[in-house]
Amino acid sequence: MEFTTLKYLNSMRTIIPYNPKLKEFAKQLRNNSTKSEIRLWYYLKGKQRLGCDFHRQKPIDNFIVDFYCCELLLAIELDGITHTFEDSVEKDKARDERLRSFGITVLRFDDSFVLKNINWVLEEIDETILKLKHLNPPLNPSKEGKPCGEHLLRFGGLLVEKPTKKGGLFI
Repeated sequence: MEFTTLKYLNSMRTIIPYNPKLKEFAKQLRNNSTKSEIRLWYYLKGKQRLGCDFHRQKPIDNFIVDFYCCELLLAIELDGITHTFEDSVEKDKARDERLRSFGITVLRFDDSFVLKNINWVLEEIDETILKLKHLNPPLNPSKEGKPCGEHLLRFGGLLVEKPTKKGGLFI
């Protein structure tokens, strides 16, 4: 599967493929959340984390991530006891590597840690959000509706100068 980038006026949106067969299973997972997922979702839903919109049990490629923010390409995974087994650790590494190949940042937290140290978990998430927003600022953050960043394009997660036409040549 390949992913594509669609260009919109003053912004770029990355479309990441997913296996449609996972949609029904993702729905089942949303209806059977773990205690730690329920606890963290309470703090992620409704754009509570610095205005970021998160989704639960989001199919991406051939995986389902626990929480996902499309705007920042940020996935959050909560690991239960089974993730400590050697084969699971290797699978998680391969999965994270595949997700990173799409430009996705992956945060992992232990289930019990989410239940016992939610404030620390939220601080880590907020720090990551701020870092990602700093690396990929909005192209038009102006609240007055004035053009902002019109001379910039997103290219592979970076902001670069738009080519300008000078004397019939683009520079």
